Amino acid sequence: MCSVVGIYKNQNAAKKAFYSLFSMQHRGQEAAGISSNENGEIHTIKNRGLVTEIFTEEYFQTVLKGDMAIGHTRYSTAGNDSILDAQPIYAKYGLGEISIVHNGNLTNKKPVRDELIKKGAIFQSNMDTENIIHLIAKDYTKNTLQERIVDAIKKIEGAYSLIILSRTKMFAVRDPYGFRPLSIGKIAGGGYIIASETCAFELVGATYVRDVKPGEMVIFENGEMKSIQLFEPKPKKCIFEYIYFARPDSDVFGKNVYETRVEMGRELAKELPVDADMVVPVPDSGVASALGYSKESGIPFEFGIMRNHYVGRTFIEPTQEVRDIKVKMKLSPIINKIKGKKLVVIDDSIVRGTTSKRIVRMLKEAGAAEVHMRIASPTSKGACFYGVDTPNPDELIASKMSVDEICEYIGADSLAYLSIDSMVKSIKDKKEDYCFACFDLEYPVAPKE
Repeated sequence: MCSVVGIYKNQNAAKKAFYSLFSMQHRGQEAAGISSNENGEIHTIKNRGLVTEIFTEEYFQTVLKGDMAIGHTRYSTAGNDSILDAQPIYAKYGLGEISIVHNGNLTNKKPVRDELIKKGAIFQSNMDTENIIHLIAKDYTKNTLQERIVDAIKKIEGAYSLIILSRTKMFAVRDPYGFRPLSIGKIAGGGYIIASETCAFELVGATYVRDVKPGEMVIFENGEMKSIQLFEPKPKKCIFEYIYFARPDSDVFGKNVYETRVEMGRELAKELPVDADMVVPVPDSGVASALGYSKESGIPFEFGIMRNHYVGRTFIEPTQEVRDIKVKMKLSPIINKIKGKKLVVIDDSIVRGTTSKRIVRMLKEAGAAEVHMRIASPTSKGACFYGVDTPNPDELIASKMSVDEICEYIGADSLAYLSIDSMVKSIKDKKEDYCFACFDLEYPVAPKE
């Protein structure tokens, strides 16, 4: 998934980028980086690890100076050594210096890369983002960076929310489908912020202005913001942002994530009622939906499971072995609360089934009389080609098993999922404006490989 941020025309821009990345650490925990611009020179620091582990005060005092900066946190890809794939990507080229951060996934990465290699391009990473920087650098027919970016964008397909830093300007670009979020804020002390989520705004004292529109390029130059609509918008916003990835206090695609999740819980209670003593969320991603379920059903809400917050998010860990260990480290039951009770346990999704199986077993071992799982999203059946790391459908339990078989596998007394129609009711928006491909296998952009 990743997060991206840009700070334009504000003193200590890199420090503000750091705070913003810290706010969006949930979107990627494997690597992070910041590029800053001081008097037309771009400097970059990036490494493996969390934001707070990488950046020191010394970096901000000696290297990452200036009033423009961009940053990135990396969402892990299974099994790869990620340091070469950390962002931002920086390069010197014919028009000067450039640095790019990218959230999303290009569906025509391979054919574009193969063509660039034929023309002499040399790649140092496996990232599709590097395709973009080569397309810009090798465009000898255009004399301005803006023209080169436009030409490059016309050659790529898929999901991209991009921020591009040059010696004097900053650009924000979003694909015509608007798969991944990208918002603009105005900083109280002057200048602008562009970020994947609005939760990044509060720490830097920014107020929300608007989203970058699907297919739009926003140019920040001479202290001002202007816009060009490159493509006709064809919105297919990622529904999984509401289900799992975005922070609850963010406004994504114009809607508050927390409120949307509560509504999903309400719809879940209407569609899939359970005779139970208490509603128990799987922390933290199931909390808002569980509250909604409790409000709609009248069944008391209780924290029957506690989470160790010093353990990261298990879904985005790179290997199954690490995910299994972290599930055990992360969750533990409150035995006195759940013993002898019939529980309706609410989670946001079941991807591989490992976490759910562990939770059901843990609750029953703690004395729960019944454990009924209710999932505040439809069954995840398909790979995502737009930025979520589920490339192999064989990893998705719902692609191999029926709901009854999944229920038996995880050991629950019953299992049911929110339907797509009920999910649409909860977001109170047009169904056709969202991508549900991971649920219904209807892909807006087909991958070229």
